[in-house]
Amino acid sequence: MLHRPDRPTWPLAEPPMAPGRVLVVDDSRAQRVMLAAMLRRWGHEVVECDTALAAIDAAQDPAIGLVISDWMMPGLTGPDFCRRLRATRREGYAYVILLTSNTAEGALTEGLEAGADDFLTKPVRAPELRARLNAGARIVAMQRDVVEKNRLLTGALGEIRTLYAALDQDLEEARRLQQAQLQDRFRRFGPVDVSLWLRASGPIGGDMVGCFPVNDTVLGAFGLDVSGHGVASAMIAARVAGILSAATPDQNIALTRREDGSLRALSPDMAAARLNKMILNEIRSDRYFTLCLGFLTLATGRMRMVQAGHPHPMILRADGRIEIVGQGGLPIGLVRAASYASFDVSFAPGDRMLIYSDGLTECADPAGAPLDEDGLARLARAHADLHGPAFVTALEQGLARFTGTDALADDASVVVIDYLGSDGAR
Repeated sequence: MLHRPDRPTWPLAEPPMAPGRVLVVDDSRAQRVMLAAMLRRWGHEVVECDTALAAIDAAQDPAIGLVISDWMMPGLTGPDFCRRLRATRREGYAYVILLTSNTAEGALTEGLEAGADDFLTKPVRAPELRARLNAGARIVAMQRDVVEKNRLLTGALGEIRTLYAALDQDLEEARRLQQAQLQDRFRRFGPVDVSLWLRASGPIGGDMVGCFPVNDTVLGAFGLDVSGHGVASAMIAARVAGILSAATPDQNIALTRREDGSLRALSPDMAAARLNKMILNEIRSDRYFTLCLGFLTLATGRMRMVQAGHPHPMILRADGRIEIVGQGGLPIGLVRAASYASFDVSFAPGDRMLIYSDGLTECADPAGAPLDEDGLARLARAHADLHGPAFVTALEQGLARFTGTDALADDASVVVIDYLGSDGAR
């Protein structure tokens, strides 16, 4: 007895894609009815047109993803219809299958060049039509998926642009606040003039310079350079600059009060050690900073300093000699057990000191050669006759000439201290 299975064991035709809306274009009513019947049986919604002109308008419906068009029609042919359809600003892609009895290579080439995606020869066989529709439906589905992803991506990019715009606005505000800390870029303290210069490589930077009166007889000055760039470095620089400020002397870590309530400066090495402890205990960041801090006694021209990883201060003597001073030392916030040593510098009338960050000496010319200390010394000598803001401007212009650009690769800063002498004359 022969066994007859309940279902066939040979491979079945590929299951159709999800039903969609199909446009059928044919001047033959019988052909349209036959195609529409098959399509509806497979679950598709069908739109029928008897002319190519009417089909172009109907095809603007974005829900139509598949188009079946006869090749030979009065007025516009199938290839003509394809050209017109591809020229429209239709939303989404329409997969076009042309029906033809002409299988010549030239005819198929013409159809492809006109914008057709596939061909079926007449008479149409249902299994072949269904397979071509499935292939077209996959392509249309992938295209719609790409369009949707692009839409989502465009929306995300728009949100990112909005966030970046807000960030740029915040950075600009931060830049203004940072620069506001240097409102007094030139100040005179009796026989001493102090000029400050700061240039960030980006919107904000990690360099900071400043000066503050300890009392009527002593002036403090500092330069610092926080590791890295950007917001985190700038926040630490602002925090330290705020601590080394005359605005809140009782919070200035480098100052203390005598028994009579008057302020005096700590030894610079002690101030550096206190800063090191504070950074490691309170800020707890992987950032560290270099520092050069000094206290100048106005009447005598004696300055006691500490150098914590910052470049060696440079003194341009009144007679043109250049002296490099300092004892080096570890940066602040790098090693908990770090110790620091103070050293003394003496000013004579007409002497000038530069406390600068390495962004100044490391700026490079177009060939990549750095300015170095020698280059900075040459610039300082070349403009020794200038004073205060004029000297700082000349120094900035000299850097621009050396590098060939106004932009710097790293944050750069300098404190210029001019000792005029007890009579205050230069």
